[in-house]
Amino acid sequence: MATATARKAGGSVRVTLWILLVVYIFNFIDRQIVNILAEPIAQELRLSDTQIGLMTGLAFALFYTVLGLPIARFSDRPSTNRPWLIGTALAVWSAMTALCGLAQNFVQLLLARIGVGVGEAGCTPPAHSLIADLVEPAKRASALAFYALGIPIGTLLGMLIGGLLADTVGWRNAFLIVGLPGLLLAVVVFMVLRDPRRTGMMQASATSQPGAQMPMGDALKAMFSSRAFVLLVTAGSAAAFLAYGKVTWITIFFQRTHGLTPGETGFWFGLVNGAAGITGTFLGGYLADRFGSANRRHVLTAPAVGMVVTIPFALFAFMSDDWVMALALLIVPTLCNSLYYGPTYSSVQGLVPLRARAIAAAVLLFFQNLIGLGLGPLFFGMLSDVLQPTYGEESVRYVLYGATLLGVVPAFFFWRCSLRLNEELDRKD
Repeated sequence: MATATARKAGGSVRVTLWILLVVYIFNFIDRQIVNILAEPIAQELRLSDTQIGLMTGLAFALFYTVLGLPIARFSDRPSTNRPWLIGTALAVWSAMTALCGLAQNFVQLLLARIGVGVGEAGCTPPAHSLIADLVEPAKRASALAFYALGIPIGTLLGMLIGGLLADTVGWRNAFLIVGLPGLLLAVVVFMVLRDPRRTGMMQASATSQPGAQMPMGDALKAMFSSRAFVLLVTAGSAAAFLAYGKVTWITIFFQRTHGLTPGETGFWFGLVNGAAGITGTFLGGYLADRFGSANRRHVLTAPAVGMVVTIPFALFAFMSDDWVMALALLIVPTLCNSLYYGPTYSSVQGLVPLRARAIAAAVLLFFQNLIGLGLGPLFFGMLSDVLQPTYGEESVRYVLYGATLLGVVPAFFFWRCSLRLNEELDRKD
């Protein structure tokens, strides 16, 4: 009977992880498809680079981050049904993605993108909380890295599908075709996923905590009294600022500088970015569990080293006048820049009290997305507008040079955080 129960529990965990992965893939398809569609949208609606940055970044990220905290707080309540919260969020952001295709001007498109951000705010904090409750600590980095595969897979599919649809049926129909299937997936989430707090399948370490929700002030105090947590938030935010900023403008770089169509850019860059991102995300979780088990400071070694390794490869990629060579050189930077997700979020889950896991994930997401997704594309777009009088169409190339050199900033903070992990995790244990 014990063996049968273990097998059933293990099967349920796998089903939950796979469904959450698919949900997160849809999350990033709907979030990132706007990047590959940005150039045709800008041409039809006559948008500046600053407006492109605002549409792809801040309009989405501001509401996504602000709403993420109360939603995470609600998710941490013992009475909350987290799968239903995720399913509702999925339905909202899918409907708003479809509405993007009906926008007739910049303001309408901006409002639709805000709606996507409102919906997506209800996905990752409860998903991280579910995973942390279902998976034992020794395997948590790998489990969170598996969930994080939704980022490169969703980005890949968003670019491939978005680029193909832009070339064939136009950017408006692309939004409609991509958004509507999410409503069907929401039904699957409602019907299949179960909250372990209601089924008795939580890890023993999680059930050992009192059931009452931790007061918000106590949760925030516990988080920010941890020096490692503050350093981790800083590192993750800097990494996200560069990642989100660069991916938007790299797609535009291949279209403006190398003359590729949205479909060609979506296929080739999407393939390289997706394959390398998937490999790096999975590898980051594996390396964290493999070497972090012997010495927990090495959970963050790969992200720190990886951020530095990317710099020369990326610089040569943006210098190249051959788009094939540029794509090939971007494989290493994309892989190395993807190493940080699993180690970062697993470390956060270990540094905070068990009853504050969702809110801790939301706090990290708040800074990552407000600084990264919100300000990254916007900042680089404004910089491109400033450089255009001097460099013309090549302004994006010079923006990407600067973004590449800034990779030393997250590398430094990941390294500094790693020096404190053993002490703080031992004290929490």
